[in-house]
Amino acid sequence: MEGVITFYDFVHSLYRTVIPHPEDRIPFEPHHALHLLAALLPMMYMAYLARRPDTFLLRIMLLPLVVLSILGTFFRFAVLEVGYGTTNWGLGSLALTSVAKAIDYAWRPEGMLKIGEEKTWTGSGSSGDPDALTATSSVWQRRLPAWMYDSLELLLTNRGIGWKFGAGVYIPKEHRSLERSAFLSETLSSFLHSFLVFDACESFIKLVPGLNTPEGGTIFRPELPIPQRYILSTAVHIATGSAIVAGFDLYYHLSTLVGVGLLSNKPSSWPPVMDHPWQSDSLHIFWAKRWHQILRETFFVYGGFFGGLVAGNIGTVFGTFIGSGLFHEAGAYGLGRGFDPHVVFFFALQAPLLILERIWTRSTGHRVKGIYGRLWVYFCIVILGQPLVDSWHKRGLGGGYVIDPRISPIRLLLIPFLRWFTELLGLHSVSVLLG
Repeated sequence: MEGVITFYDFVHSLYRTVIPHPEDRIPFEPHHALHLLAALLPMMYMAYLARRPDTFLLRIMLLPLVVLSILGTFFRFAVLEVGYGTTNWGLGSLALTSVAKAIDYAWRPEGMLKIGEEKTWTGSGSSGDPDALTATSSVWQRRLPAWMYDSLELLLTNRGIGWKFGAGVYIPKEHRSLERSAFLSETLSSFLHSFLVFDACESFIKLVPGLNTPEGGTIFRPELPIPQRYILSTAVHIATGSAIVAGFDLYYHLSTLVGVGLLSNKPSSWPPVMDHPWQSDSLHIFWAKRWHQILRETFFVYGGFFGGLVAGNIGTVFGTFIGSGLFHEAGAYGLGRGFDPHVVFFFALQAPLLILERIWTRSTGHRVKGIYGRLWVYFCIVILGQPLVDSWHKRGLGGGYVIDPRISPIRLLLIPFLRWFTELLGLHSVSVLLG
């Protein structure tokens, strides 16, 4: 028994050496960004090796150094400025995504292959499918050394479009013109729309008492009667989900403008990142097609691979969703408020719910779809997902700014106008709510 305790103490001490307690983290300063960049260099070298033959053993040996370098650096710093603590969540999520990439690069004996390749690139000629969709730039290809371009191409892909690990990934239909100037114009319009939607959702959430502080608060306000309590929690949940959707679109549209406008990417290499998730009429459609697939491989690395080894296809489904839950919760740990099993439970629950859909289809001969399918999706995501969002807000999600208040049109223009207008009408209670 004493040996077990000693081993536990050793493992715990090692863990806390790599990932210290939140109160022991170093306040982040601008010059610390160089530390973060340096921590990613071994992972970049891993990407280079993953595109070279006969490097499997070297990649496996290098993996522990890469993982410790990333986690030990990204979780050592913390942004302590009031209102910007959610940056720590972003840094933690970036670290976990980078670690998943490194693991993916290391454990494939054949390396990372493009569609059509039989072996990794040797440094001469062109490999793979020249028409495969990738988020890379012809400008880079002309100006960078071939080995560097090849490595960056792997590092910058997330959905795996054009790569074997991304085979079968769903690509939303493109509704924008593929003519360059028209594509950029439509993307800019979509970027501004996503910005306003995100700003509106974030501003609304910060009007709810208790949610606009770094300490956080519950979305289930105990002082309200039950009907109003759950109406408010549902509204906050929908606003949070809409902000997440708009946030992904915002980031992706900005990246698209840089890739196509500045780096001369082909417009076809930047297909939409989401496909109207609110229109899903089954959980399968929601998770496999309409929701973003950017982190699909990350979740597979953290759970789907091991689940598949244990229980085949069903194990892959369960493992992938459990991996998703672990990823989201480990990222939220950056908020400095500990762990909460509600997050992992919500994502793990999606696997049996998807199996229920399959059982329904086999039993009735009818696929889950239509209005009843959409209500089913809303129940699973909007109702069953509220403890998940509550967990995030109780740990300060709503108290952090993503859009700086100094550039927020909702907070600078709309809310002051509504406050003035409600005061003019004598609606003092609404005016107080608006701050």
